[in-house]
Amino acid sequence: VQFEESGGGLAQAGGSLRLSCAASGRTISSYAVGWFRQAPGKEREFVAAITWRGGNTFYANFGKGRFTISRDHAMVYLQMNSLKPQDTAVYYCAAGEKLGVDLTYQESYDYWGQGTQVTVSS
Repeated sequence: VQFEESGGGLAQAGGSLRLSCAASGRTISSYAVGWFRQAPGKEREFVAAITWRGGNTFYANFGKGRFTISRDHAMVYLQMNSLKPQDTAVYYCAAGEKLGVDLTYQESYDYWGQGTQVTVSS
């Protein structure tokens, strides 16, 4: 199974982007999914996560009120509003099958996409 992100690009500060994560080889609905990001020179950090049934969502403090994670049968989305230059990073989706884990931790995931670049200009 593979996961692929799409929807990255260039946005102005205050603008919006919607990232999508799709699975090939198996339905994404079988997985809990998280979004992480890595800015140049920084470690990869948690952004948001959603449980496999979508009943629970989790957000990093910097994303609360601006980012929304959601899912349907085919995709997981990350809607990003009120973008800031500091949101510039490569965004990764990650998928996991483990139960009872903390979805804010990278170690909780089994599969990772290649990443999509998000650049926010001031």
